[in-house]
Amino acid sequence: MSEIRHLLKINTPASAVYQALTHQAGLQQWWTPETTAMPVVGSVNEFNFGPKYHNKMKVIRLEPDRAVEWECLEGDKEWIGTTFHFLLEEDDDGQSTLRFTHGNWREPTDFLAHCNYKWGYYMRSLKFYCETGKGTPFQPDA
Repeated sequence: MSEIRHLLKINTPASAVYQALTHQAGLQQWWTPETTAMPVVGSVNEFNFGPKYHNKMKVIRLEPDRAVEWECLEGDKEWIGTTFHFLLEEDDDGQSTLRFTHGNWREPTDFLAHCNYKWGYYMRSLKFYCETGKGTPFQPDA
């Protein structure tokens, strides 16, 4: 199985990053404004990226300020069954380390490479949102 991985430092406490990863208002600010989400294990979050991409993610695991895990139920055929892990650590200075993994890809395709690039963009957006209050989420007209 193949996977995408990113590691980033975010100059904010893990609690703020966790909120951005689990609450609809936060997800809308860094990933896509067309988000319907609840921070409840077993719930299904929906993420729309214009008319072309629609994803449904089941919330598998939530550990406040430490971990978030989703499984893709609907979306691009290469995403179905893949998992998304957001692991958080906070250091003594109140900064967070986020380890992101988009795993369980069946094979290393060109679409995986494309998604790796896009995840890098959205991880940067998450960092900016957590640090400044302004992310760069998906814009259908951009």
